[in-house]
Formats: sequence, structure tokens, C-alpha cells
Amino acid sequence: MAIANFQEIDKKQQERWEKAKLFSAPRLPKTGKKFYCLDMFPYPSGQGLHVGHPEGYTASDIVSRYKRMNGYDVLHPMGWDAFGLPAENYAIATGVHPRITTQKNIDNFRRQIKSFGMSYDWDREIDTTDPDYYKWTQWIFLQLYKKGLAYQSTVPINWCPSCKTGLANEEVFNGRCERCQTPIEKKNLRQWMLKITAYAERLLEDLEGLDWPASTLMMQRNWIGKSEGAEVDFKVDGKDETIRVFTTRPDTLFGATYMVLAPEHELVEKITSPEQKAAVEAYRKEAAAKNEFERADAEKEKTGVFTGAYAVNPLNGKKIPVWIADYVLTGYGTGAIMAVPAHDDRDYAFAKKFGLDIIEVIKSEQGVAEKAFTGDGELINSDFLNGMRVAQSKAAIIKYMQEKGFGKAKTTYRLRDWVFSRQRYWGEPIPIVHCEKCGVVPLPESELPLRLPEVEKFEPSGTGESPLANITEWVNTTCPHCGGPAKRETNTMPQWAGSCWYYLRYMDNKNQNALVDPEIEKAYGPVDCYIGGAEHAVLHLLYSRFWHKVLYDLGVVHTKEPYAKLRHQGMILAFSYRDEAGNYHTYEEIDFSDPANPKLKANGAKLTSMIEKMSKSKKNVINPDDILKEYGADAFRAYEMFMGPFDASKPWDMRGIEGVSRFLKRVYSWADDLKVSKDVKLPKELEILKHKTVKKVSEDIESFSFNTAVSALMIYFNELSKYKEVDENSFEVFLKLLHPFAPHITEEIWQNAGHETFLLNEIWPSYNKDLLLEEQIEIGVQINGKIKDRVKLSADSDKAAHEKAALGSEKIQNLLKGQNIVKIIVVPGKMVSIVARPS
Repeated sequence: MAIANFQEIDKKQQERWEKAKLFSAPRLPKTGKKFYCLDMFPYPSGQGLHVGHPEGYTASDIVSRYKRMNGYDVLHPMGWDAFGLPAENYAIATGVHPRITTQKNIDNFRRQIKSFGMSYDWDREIDTTDPDYYKWTQWIFLQLYKKGLAYQSTVPINWCPSCKTGLANEEVFNGRCERCQTPIEKKNLRQWMLKITAYAERLLEDLEGLDWPASTLMMQRNWIGKSEGAEVDFKVDGKDETIRVFTTRPDTLFGATYMVLAPEHELVEKITSPEQKAAVEAYRKEAAAKNEFERADAEKEKTGVFTGAYAVNPLNGKKIPVWIADYVLTGYGTGAIMAVPAHDDRDYAFAKKFGLDIIEVIKSEQGVAEKAFTGDGELINSDFLNGMRVAQSKAAIIKYMQEKGFGKAKTTYRLRDWVFSRQRYWGEPIPIVHCEKCGVVPLPESELPLRLPEVEKFEPSGTGESPLANITEWVNTTCPHCGGPAKRETNTMPQWAGSCWYYLRYMDNKNQNALVDPEIEKAYGPVDCYIGGAEHAVLHLLYSRFWHKVLYDLGVVHTKEPYAKLRHQGMILAFSYRDEAGNYHTYEEIDFSDPANPKLKANGAKLTSMIEKMSKSKKNVINPDDILKEYGADAFRAYEMFMGPFDASKPWDMRGIEGVSRFLKRVYSWADDLKVSKDVKLPKELEILKHKTVKKVSEDIESFSFNTAVSALMIYFNELSKYKEVDENSFEVFLKLLHPFAPHITEEIWQNAGHETFLLNEIWPSYNKDLLLEEQIEIGVQINGKIKDRVKLSADSDKAAHEKAALGSEKIQNLLKGQNIVKIIVVPGKMVSIVARPS
């Protein structure tokens, strides 16, 4: 009995694959069938991979191998999202140039990923920090600028005092920087902005038809935040000013009893009375110290100050007070609201606190004495709207406003333009110069790439300028338009820029003349299957879809969307071990000979274990290099897929990988001792199980149910391995089915069996549907709750087949004569229940 040396097998087979360039995709698909499988490329950090990272890579590799064996030309590339703050911050701390550390990290990531035997086409490798790559990132920026989609604006932005850079709204969570968790501040800075709002409706509409997780589609829709309603103008009493509001509830206009402006609203100074000026200024100063997330918190106590001004309700001429309050934000709607406290929770809380009028205009059972009523109902206290329901009254009031000229229908979006500047060094230079004579001048495309200069100091100034501003020999240049003195743009692009379009460069990564050859783009686009973490459900995916649509308008791509199918992997958690003193301990300090009760090697201290996200601080990060040394790549791959549903979070357990390793050792030993013959005939039950397994594994790979696919392979092997002599087909089918999950050991067994070909070039097994039909079950057929017949059908029949079999019964057909079928209820594998009534 042979004992497998998994590490030697891994190395041997990987060298064979690389020498044969087995995973290289042709320039253009040759088979007429293409499959573009893409992983969200990693940021190459200094820590290297932990065991959670390869989960998505393993899934994409399984799918890619499966598709290749099904006759597809597969494009399966890998690269590096290598610009960004972590590398720059490391450079600041160590004095080592980020280019040096980034390259070192890339080399380590590449080594680790290759050690798993992933079927990437390494000839297509890209790096966002490579000037040959970011030349085209800069080219896209120039196209955005030419289309009026890139513009400068001095705006209040999210400023991270720790990272010393501006952040897009999408990079701030609960008022904190999503990277370092520092509370953000507001700062007025000159920024480059991208007009993503111009594509809001298309970004929303084109979500339809995408094969994406429902939760991700919902997050995209919510972030875009389409609202339909009306704009309404309120004249300020005694002044030549008008307050414009946007409301989704124009039907409640008769119930507006006060108005609220954001403290920063431009009209505040103009309309505030002298008596209220001091109070208003004090409140505005207080509000400026808060971030938007604190201000927008629905649970916080409402605060505000009366301006001393009144507005006139355009419907009834009533004067209503104008307040300022920090729960109204300048960045949303018009920065002003009409307050209807009877039918809005925030307005209700504000009105109650400050003793403002509450007028019910939608009739409710409980009234509005205790809380706002936000449901549907009949309009009251609303003149000509009385008696209408909400939907009807909305249409009526909008028509009336438009006729009278004080309002109109309006659609707004929560989405805001993208803050595209970063005040840092390690990013793509923005290809713009500033000329005193000509103003803002884009670089000619012939001068791209505009390379990052070499620097010795990376510290941001903290004043809002990038470290590039200090490099005078780089900053000072000549204007491409007039030839006069000019200065380069010193802000750089955010890390998101390089990842917006990288999937296109993989298709044609050596092209010096174009971002991508149109013929190649038409052949390989769009991405057929995109795999990555759910943490990118808004940021990266939204930005990438925006750039893709711009490129679609420019004729660079031929599809409206970049990613046809999207799947998220769940998080792999780890056990953290902590002693009674609260100290965390590393895995190296723990004796796993008894995994159920680990004991500290050093002093036997009592430990408690928890399942948590992998974190260096908790000392629970598991290095895959250690796992591969102990168990080999195939056990690692198969275990990661066997742990649980692909999109679910699940804990890493050393006992689990031990079990998978034993399974693979059994496979290798069985194959080594096996006699394969063309003449042997296995029992029919085993033949049926083989075809069921082919069907199951094929369908599970397509649906990303990898855990049940591995389980099915184990079940089949347990039966097949009872035989020391099997037919050639059964032997080969099992190896082919197992190959995507455990490619090294199956390739070794295939080679040992005398095959000179690669398993990857073999044809994926098919199954005999007729043979599966022979495995039948019997179900009962009820009519109005009573069993009337029993019918047989295939064990794997779906609900439609159950219904067809029941209605196909001659006995059931006779009993249903003169009856109308009201409902059919199918309980798969057990019963079909028919509810019928006389005609």
C-alpha cells in the first residue's frame, strides 16, 4: 500500500502544469464557448495570506477546471490591487519605499497562491502600480474629464485625521474611517469629483437581470436611493427669498406646521432675525463640530433653534416658523424640509419637544396624540384632497402645484458624486496641470503614463496637500496648451481607481496601443462569474459599474454591465484561545493532540475558546503555509469547500482537515492497489450511484454547493472502494469528478495509471438520465384530503414531474371529470394533494 507524499506530489504536478502552460487562455476563444472566471484581486499586504483568503480562489479554480473539462475556453487570471494607504503608512513608519515593500508582498502572495495549485493564467498577471497599467487608468480619467464627468469643487468632505486624507461617503461607516476606525471630521478642500450621479438611473435599472445575491442587489439599490416626490417652493414672509424643499409626501402638505433648514443652508444668514442671530450662530457652531452620522442618528434627542423667520404654506397661506436643526443635512435633498409632525417620526419628536403644532391630515384609528401615523389612509383637513387615499392625493396635489407654479414632480437619489482625490503619495497621479493662463489643462494622451516621482519622504502634509506638493521639480512643468509655466495636480487617485476596470486589462494585458482590443473584449466580455467578499457589495461594485457604463458609452466595451454573475464567499472564522488572565495565545503555543481540550504547552494554564474573525491581535490567524506543509494543497482545498455552504461564515477546525486528509490518503492508497479492467462488471446499484454522483457534483459546482459535492464524492468513494477491481469507466469518472477539488493527487493517480494526457484536458463525465429513472419512488395522490391512487416516478423528480405523474393517472382523471381543480399541493417524495370543486 503506497503512502502519499502530498508535498512532493504538489510540487511535481505544479511544475508539469506550468511547463505545459496548461492554464493559458487563447487570445480569442477557439471552441466557440468562453468562460471568464474572475476573483476580486487581493491587496498584497505584508502579512501574506491567511486560510480565509483562498476560499474564493479555490471556488473559482473548481469552477474554472470544471468549465475547461466541459469544453470551454476559460479565462482565469490573477493580479494585484497594490496602490493604497497601508503600503504608504508602512513606508512612513520604516522609511522603505512602498514600491519595494509592495513588490516583496506581491512575490510572497504569488508564491502562496501558486502553492495551492490554482489554475491561473499567470501570463496575464497585472499590477495596478505598474506604469503600463495605470497609463490606462489615467486614460480613463481623461475620458471622464472630456465628458464633463470629472470636475473640481471645493466641498466639505470626510477627512480622516489619522490617514490625513479625504474619504468618499462610501468609505465612512458609522462616522469612522473604514480603514483605521478614526472618527472623521468635516473639512473644506479642493477636490476632484466624479459625476457618478449622472448615471444613477442606469446604475439602478441595469441591476435587473443580473445573477447576483439578493442582499447585494438590495444594498446597491439602497445606496443609489431613488426617491420620487415633488419639489415645493415656500416664500419667506416679508423677504424676497424662497425655500425649496423636496418631499416624498406632497400629499401631507396641508399638515406642514413648520420648516427646518440645515444649519449650513445658504439662506440661514439671510432670513434670521436680529433677535435670534446669537442663538442661531451658537447652534451652527455646535452643529459644525458633529459629523453627519451623529447628526442623522434617528435615535438621538432632537435639537434646534428658531430663526425668527416664517414661511408661507403655498396651499393655504398660513405662516409657519422656520427652524434650523442638525438632523437636516445639506448633502441630502435641498438641505431644507417641510415638517409634518403628524405623519413623520422625526418631525413628531421635534414638534413635541419644542411645542409646535401637530395637524393630522391622514385619518388613523389611534389618532396622533401619542405618535406619528405613517401608514396609508383617507385625507382629512386637506381641503380639495379630503376623502382621497394617499396615492390618489399625491397625483392630485402634484398636478395642482404644477398648475399654480409653486411645485413640480421630482425624482432624487441618495447617491452623491464620488470624491476622487486623495492627499497621499502612493496612488495614480491625476493627469492634469494647472496653468495661470489656461486654467485646468488635461495632459495629452501621448504623454501618458504620468509616472509617480521618486520620493524620500512620504508623510502627508496634514494641510490637505499630498506629499507630491513638496517635489518642486515634478510639480513645476509647462502647460501642454500654451507652453507657459504650469503646476501638476498633486492629489492622487483613490485605490478604487485601479480596481474599477482591471477585469478588462486581463483580457489584453500586453496591449500598448489600447486599453483592450475591441475584438478581444467582444470575445471574452462580460465576466461570466465574479467571486469575492460581500464587503465590496457597495464600494467597488458601484464604482466599477459606473466606469463600465462610461466605457460602454465610449464604445470601448459592448455590454452594459461588467459582471453577469456574482458570488460572495462567507468568512472563515477561527478559534481564539485566551487564558484566565485574558491573554490570547498563538496556535504554536497550544497542544492540539487533544483538540477538544487544548492545553497550553508552556504552563498548562486553563484556556477558553471563542469563534471569532481572524485577527493578528487575537493570535488566531492561521498561515496556510503551515497547513500545506502538514497536509498538502488538496486537503486544504477540499476542506475549505467541505466546511459548509460557500456563502456562510464557518469556523476553521483542525479536526475537519484531518478527516479530509484521511479521505484523500485512502483514495491514493486504493488507486495504488487497484486493478482496472475493461471486463469487470460492478453491481447495478453502484452504476446508478455513479450516475447520480455525476449529476450531483455537476449541479453542485454550477450552484456553488461545493460542500455537498465533496460529500457526494465521499459517499460514492466509500462504495466504490469496497472493490479491488473496477471497470475503467468507473475509475476514470471518479478521478475526473474529484479533480477540480483535489487536482494534484488525481493528476498523480492519472499519470501513474499510464496516461500521458492531463486530466484537465479530459472530457467531463455525463450521466444517463434513463438509468436514473429506473430508481423510482411511489407517492400518494389525494383528492380533497383522501388518498385515491398511488403513482410511481423517478426519485429525483421535481415538483412539476410530481404533478404531471399525478394528473396522468387514469383513475385520477376519471375522478376529476366534472370537477374544477382549485389548487395542487406537492410534497416532494411523498404526496400530491388536489383540491377540486364541482364545475
